[in-house]
Parts: sequence; C-alpha cells; structure tokens
Amino acid sequence: MPHGEVRIRWYRAQITGSLRRACVYTPPGYDTARDKRYPVLYLQHGAGEDERGWTKQGRANFILDNLIAAEEAVPMIVVMEGGYVLPAGAPTGPAFLQQMSEAFNVLMLKDLMPMIDATYQTLADREHRAIAGLSMGGFQALQVGLTHLDTFAWIGAFSGARLEASELQTAYNGVFSDPAAFNRQVRLFWLSAGTAEERFYQAIQSLHEALGQIKIAHEIYVSQGTSHEWQTWRRSLHAFAPRLFR
Repeated sequence: MPHGEVRIRWYRAQITGSLRRACVYTPPGYDTARDKRYPVLYLQHGAGEDERGWTKQGRANFILDNLIAAEEAVPMIVVMEGGYVLPAGAPTGPAFLQQMSEAFNVLMLKDLMPMIDATYQTLADREHRAIAGLSMGGFQALQVGLTHLDTFAWIGAFSGARLEASELQTAYNGVFSDPAAFNRQVRLFWLSAGTAEERFYQAIQSLHEALGQIKIAHEIYVSQGTSHEWQTWRRSLHAFAPRLFR
C-alpha cells in the first residue's frame, strides 16, 4: 500500500528560546499533489515519552496509512511535538506543572502552529484542525483545545480525562456552561480508555454520564481488556482518526 512519510522538523520556539523538534506525518502522495492542502491533527505523547513515541511505539504512521488506503480516514497531516515546555529562564519548583501547562499553550498557538502552517500544505482554519493526545498529552489536548474553540473544532483525549462532574460548570473557562454553544462549535469531543486501566476507565464512564446530563455532545470509546498502554492508544487512534474532518 502507499505509505506516508514521517519528517523531522527543527524550529526555533520563542517561548523556550531554543531549537525544538517536531515529528510530522505527511500522507501518501503529499509530495506530488503540490496544489492540495490537508487538515492537521496535533497528536501529543504521554509522560515519559517524547515526540517520537507516537511513531516509534504507537505506529501512528502505519495506522494512518492503513486507514487512508481503505478510505476510512481523510488524508491528513499529523504533528507530534514534545510536551515538556518551560519558558526560557523559568525556575523549577512547586509551580513547575502549572508553568509547563501555560507554556505549552503558548508553544502550540504562537510557535508550533504558525510554523506548521507556513511550512506545510495545511488547511489553516479551525474546521480543519484537531488536537488529541494520550495520558499527559490527553490532558494537554483538553487544556489547549477546550480553551481555544476558535482554533480547534475536533478534540480527543485517550486515557487523559479525569474531570469530576462537580467541576464541569467552571472547567476550562466554563466551556461546558453553555451546552448549545459548545455543540455548535465542536465537531467532535471524543474520550477513550481501556477497561483494565481502572482509574481512567471509571473516570470516562462518570464523565460520560455527567456530560450526557447537561447535553454536551460527545463520544466515548472503550478498548476491551487493555490497560494504560500503547495497545489502548493505538486502538484509540484507529477509532478516532476516521471520525475527523468529515
């Protein structure tokens, strides 16, 4: 079957004051279809991994190759960056995680996305932009996507959603407080977990029920028999990608 390519792209990030590396999957035929533009999925790794995780262990490029060849997924660009971001000169300490979360938002919106849109044949609007991730990357995807609905219309978290029902009205700048507005803007809000990763599986079941009660449109996917592991996240990507950009 036709295969896409995984490219290494170095760029300078203003938020960190350093060179950073992104892995970019381009779909089959990208180099010959010079007039064609593609939607973009920003796909984040989990804690302990880096931007190579989704291709080295997750086999994301082969999953996309198969789905695109079967015409089950729209050809898309997939961008995988490192989730560890601190502003240049920032001290480490008790506020480390909060600093990293805030800096990741800036990196995505001010450094990474402008570089990707300037370098690759992207459709650079919210309707053609998705963000997702696993575990820590799922938390990051929710944090960025749900607080920037003007930028992302497709949002997914694989083993990364542990929001309590009592927090729904205030979480992510109150994005769930107006279900009608949320449902008009978000094309897909998607959550997954494996049945053997008890905390995350129970969390999405509870969140599924709570979101349903306030009529927030969403979908959940359950990976049978798998834990907090790559098999859960490979299956999640295989189920998530065909839902994008339709």
